[in-house]
Amino acid sequence: MQNFVELWVYLSSTPLFGLTATMAVYVLAQAFYLGRGQAPWANPVLWTVVLIAGVLLITDVPYPTYFSGAQFIHFLLGPAVVALAWPLWQRRVELRARWLPLLLAALVGGAAAAGSAWALGLAVGLPTELVQSLTTKSVTAPVAMGVAEKIGGIPALAAVFAVLTGLIGALSGKYLFDLLRVPTTPAGWMARGFALGTTSHGIGAARALQVDADAGAYAGLAMGLQVVLASLLIPLVFRWL
Repeated sequence: MQNFVELWVYLSSTPLFGLTATMAVYVLAQAFYLGRGQAPWANPVLWTVVLIAGVLLITDVPYPTYFSGAQFIHFLLGPAVVALAWPLWQRRVELRARWLPLLLAALVGGAAAAGSAWALGLAVGLPTELVQSLTTKSVTAPVAMGVAEKIGGIPALAAVFAVLTGLIGALSGKYLFDLLRVPTTPAGWMARGFALGTTSHGIGAARALQVDADAGAYAGLAMGLQVVLASLLIPLVFRWL
């Protein structure tokens, strides 16, 4: 037992801890997810976050110590996002034919996501900084942090709201689409993916990719459009307000 404690103290203080813990927990969460038939509630990202957070709290390991190792995985987020361009390139003919409806859908969807968050925050009496941070919830976290800072929000809270929004979308998307009777035809998968990418950015796009290739491609497109549109339009709108 003493040897185990000494080993744990050593590992928890080195970058090896964050890297090993993240990979091990995600592999277990992914196996659990596949074993449950890819049920939305078994989302591996959700359970990895919950388990890693629990381990850090129980063992009192500081987050900077954990992230010193996990940053190697964090670095791969950039190449992974860029890789989403490949499915879009494969569908470039379709995108050229549909660029205007897709752009309009992105504008309306982004406006609905940001506007509803802003209106709801004001309706329940949230402080101004919280409302401004919540407005960027449907933009991927790094961009949400930058936009929130520009409009007077709190970047750290914007990142939290973005991650929570992504997880909620990935968990509830299938049930909502089924409730709304969105079909599982090629056109239906396109609509499901685009809606999920618009509201739930990277986490939603990852979920869409796991379910259907077309859904994943259009989710990636929607996420990219929201990054561009939100970066340009949200600061302008708040300046006018």
